[in-house]
Amino acid sequence: MTEQTIQLADGNEMPLVGFGTYLINTQEMMDTTIKTAFDAGYRLFDTAQLYRNEDFLGDTLVKLKIPRDQIFITSKVAEISQGYDNTIQSINASLKRLKTSYLDLLLIHWPVQEHFFDTWRALEKLKEDGKVKSIGVSNYSAAHLELLKTQAKEMPVVNQVELHPYLNQRALVDFDKKHHIVTQAWSPLGRGVTLDNEMLKKMADHHHVSVAQLILKWHLQHGVAVIPKSKTPSRIVENHQLDFDLSEDESGMIDLLNRNQRTGNDPEIVYETGKQYKMYEE
Repeated sequence: MTEQTIQLADGNEMPLVGFGTYLINTQEMMDTTIKTAFDAGYRLFDTAQLYRNEDFLGDTLVKLKIPRDQIFITSKVAEISQGYDNTIQSINASLKRLKTSYLDLLLIHWPVQEHFFDTWRALEKLKEDGKVKSIGVSNYSAAHLELLKTQAKEMPVVNQVELHPYLNQRALVDFDKKHHIVTQAWSPLGRGVTLDNEMLKKMADHHHVSVAQLILKWHLQHGVAVIPKSKTPSRIVENHQLDFDLSEDESGMIDLLNRNQRTGNDPEIVYETGKQYKMYEE
């Protein structure tokens, strides 16, 4: 991989900028967006059982004839698939849909109290069996990670969470860093709610970039990996062109925009109920 990567705690390398496939729900759309993204330089492609598009992504990657070792595939265990046996069976099915013998990264999509430790044990087993190279979690708080540490043989190397200027999760990012966990931002642009901010517009104009590019660069300079998504070819390309730098003052000004404003589910509610209570169309 020629693009910028970060070394995970298990020694594997992960691209810092990936492409999210949430809401890409037809084969034609997947073919178009993934080809555009690959040509633009993306090598990490993020999917999930919940998205119901693993088969589309697998078919696209076969059509593009990309060598498997040139791409990084992430998927996630859905809430309904959790538990030790269910997780292993569901990932075997995911691998068939993705037409690959292994995942580069497997995440638990949301913490679920009922299957909290069993699901993680299944991920450790899948890694041991060579079906997964790296294992991590998504939407885990520091408290969830501390709880996991009491029984885990190895800790997650990635924690993928909602993170954007209106929800900068600075304490969680610092916690993850301290524990050698890479924070990866889903919804790095806050589902678009941050794009109309006047200060960000002025700062972006100063750098001759879009507000989206500005925010993505802000993430990277904080050591946070990102998986922006778009169905628009020009934006897909633009979101990967981040060869400029923000000053410490500029980064600090963006930090001050934090409102603790979620656009997605609260992990604590999902943990207790085992269910998501809102899904978004964009």
